[in-house]
Amino acid sequence: MRLGIYGGTFNPPHIGHINASAAAARQLRLDVLIIIPTGIPPHKGLPTGSPTNENRMEMARCAFSGLAFAQVSDLELKKEGISYTSETLDELLKEYPGAEAFLIVGSDMYLSLETWKNAQHLLACATPCVLSRGEGADKELPAIKTYAEKIHRQFNAQTIVIDNVVTDISSTELRQALPQRRGSEYLNEMTYAYIIKNRLYGARADFSWLRERAFETMKPKRIQHTLGCEAEAARLAQRWGADADEAHEAAILHDITKHLELDEQLQLCRKYDIMTDTIELSEVKLLHAKTGAAVARDLYGASKSVHDAIFWHTTGKANMTLLEKIIYIADYIEPTREFDGLDALRSLAYRDLDQAIVKGLEMSIEDMKARGIVSHRRTDEALAWLLHTEPTAQRG
Repeated sequence: MRLGIYGGTFNPPHIGHINASAAAARQLRLDVLIIIPTGIPPHKGLPTGSPTNENRMEMARCAFSGLAFAQVSDLELKKEGISYTSETLDELLKEYPGAEAFLIVGSDMYLSLETWKNAQHLLACATPCVLSRGEGADKELPAIKTYAEKIHRQFNAQTIVIDNVVTDISSTELRQALPQRRGSEYLNEMTYAYIIKNRLYGARADFSWLRERAFETMKPKRIQHTLGCEAEAARLAQRWGADADEAHEAAILHDITKHLELDEQLQLCRKYDIMTDTIELSEVKLLHAKTGAAVARDLYGASKSVHDAIFWHTTGKANMTLLEKIIYIADYIEPTREFDGLDALRSLAYRDLDQAIVKGLEMSIEDMKARGIVSHRRTDEALAWLLHTEPTAQRG
């Protein structure tokens, strides 16, 4: 058996690691490639704010799940103290007796092999394989060739150079990009979704990725409404000094569960321990705000302010934040809407936001009354708060 061993912090594992694994497996004709996330690296510690070992293990599983020949091992993550490759190799060779082992490393790590613990034993048990861009592309290739000759003389180790198209981003750069809603193109779908869901690295979801996820279950009319709401929310945020970034996110996600029927909405209410009232149970469109907010927080790492803006975008409430006001009225006046008085309401929203919301609430209450529907108590409370009056009798 030809056994490949590829270790690293994988913090996070990106497409460069995946491509390197594929190149190594192909060129070395590997039967199995063991991916080993490092526990405590011997050369340098993990950066502050790094995910837990469990998180890194799960990210690695996500990243390499598409490679049939790859297996992710928690051998080093389970170990207490510093992880030494020579000890890991011994453990693996016990699991795969008689295997021909190939140790796969990047060029930076390769050039320090002689300093590794038990280097003599390590290089006697495994063939060193260094990942390279190849002739004309890798500035370190001359140094690699010189070093290969050195360790051949010193350890009788024959180095294999793996031609590999290296991704022009490092894990360090990726960690810096993720909080800026960048870097999704360097991660496979499963890994990126896991990072966003678990809010690793302070990551915030890329808007294009969010739109794709949000639009998957929407009909074309709902997609156009959502895009219109996003554009309106961004304009209102700029006008009134709100966080435009959060306005974009809340608007993209505000209707992500609106396609669900009542029984499906109630399933989500049970899953997320969402309290409901009698009016919401009779008006399914009211529930989508609550369930959408919960899904936005759970799957897309939405902040509390974004969660709350989605949560209250149908009924409003007393003491609304600026973002909550913007999402409420953006949903009401976005460009695909058509109803009497809309133009005046749009103009008002850019002159007096509170008065625009008062008008929107009043119009909603009148519309529900005309359809024989009792307005929600939160809507009454929102209107009373903005008008500085006492709300009508509590309902629902």
